[in-house]
Amino acid sequence: MNSITIAGQLGRDAETRFLPNGDAVASFSVADSQGRDKPTIWWNCSLFGKRAESLAQYLVKGQAVTVSGSVTEREYEKDGVKRKAMDVRVNDIALQGSKREEGAAPAQRPAPQQRPAQGQAPRPAQAARTASGFVDMDDDIPF
Repeated sequence: MNSITIAGQLGRDAETRFLPNGDAVASFSVADSQGRDKPTIWWNCSLFGKRAESLAQYLVKGQAVTVSGSVTEREYEKDGVKRKAMDVRVNDIALQGSKREEGAAPAQRPAPQQRPAQGQAPRPAQAARTASGFVDMDDDIPF
């Protein structure tokens, strides 16, 4: 068996289809750019099973990924010319970072609530919630 690991960007959104036995197959292409002087190599990849169903929504054009799997060769004919293509049956896949649109604003956080003036104890209804969701009671705890 020939194994390969490829790091690159997706060239198109994943297309999900189902086999007659009900298994899902997500098909996508990965661009392996090897520098300015060398041409980009495009790999046709197929991911099978539950992972294909659950990951297909995240496999969008431009997403950086690392895939590893087995390489298979297939022959086909186009315009009367016989051609060969190398396909990858994906065993493992890792999404690298996130696909962000340029100029997108970072997530906005709500402004923190102000503490009551010294000497006033906050009422439970007015107690500020921390980022983790716990109520900050501002107790005078000696430790």
